[in-house]
Amino acid sequence: MKYIKTFNENINISEIEAICKKYNIKNYIINEDGSIDVDGDVDLYKKKLKVLPLKFRKVSGNFHCNYNQLISLEGAPQSIGGNFYCRDNKLTSLVGCPQSVGGDFYCSYNQLISLEGAPQSIGWDFYCSNNKLISLEGAPQRVDGNFECGSNKLTTLEGAPQRVDGNFYCCYNQLTSLVGAPKRVGDIFFCYSNNLKNIDYLPKYYKELDISNNPIFKIIKLFITTNEYVEISNREDKDLIMDFIDREIIQQDKLLVNRLVEFSHDIGKPKSKEELIELLKNDYEIR
Repeated sequence: MKYIKTFNENINISEIEAICKKYNIKNYIINEDGSIDVDGDVDLYKKKLKVLPLKFRKVSGNFHCNYNQLISLEGAPQSIGGNFYCRDNKLTSLVGCPQSVGGDFYCSYNQLISLEGAPQSIGWDFYCSNNKLISLEGAPQRVDGNFECGSNKLTTLEGAPQRVDGNFYCCYNQLTSLVGAPKRVGDIFFCYSNNLKNIDYLPKYYKELDISNNPIFKIIKLFITTNEYVEISNREDKDLIMDFIDREIIQQDKLLVNRLVEFSHDIGKPKSKEELIELLKNDYEIR
């Protein structure tokens, strides 16, 4: 252990040393303001903590404070060389968390309603799934790895990173549109199990797409799978298609049908635009 010799008189060095010993924190420096820098990892995993026991400034390795009862990240380091884990706590805010993380950032399984205070520099993955998020405002705007915000209460993707080099997960939310979606996703765009009724605002670039278990996917399947189109009988599905036709084909002059045809080239053998429109006219008596 090393520490700077000039201190604020109110700082109790012995108490800081005792806490470091209790939590097996080694290779640290005590700074003038009473915060500590740690060369290595800090492991506060599952310690029944409601608050962090020390004020950290820099940690060169990983920082584990997951599986506690934390209600605040006050005292968290502002710079992390490795991964930062604060999942499975009682956090309602990320205010106080590191602003620079060299590796992954995990804040899943908390009670977050926003990402205000989230780090803006991420070395790899960002996980904020299984919270109570109603907005992605505050999220980093570029993520070099994966971005996962599934199982929240999102109705919009506004505030989402605009570039994600890995996978983007926004499944199991309440999305009705893709407004705010990233412009570029390096791998797979996962958006299944939402309430999407159109495919507007898809990322301009992505490797693969999964929008299954959405109203729009039922419509796409009707257009690319003849048997399913012919055999449709469920009234709820018929109402869905009628609503889709009324709003999108009639009011928007068939533009969405054209987009669906272009889109479905990647996942099947669609009928031509003209054939689709004639089918819709005949089956639903559109005049």
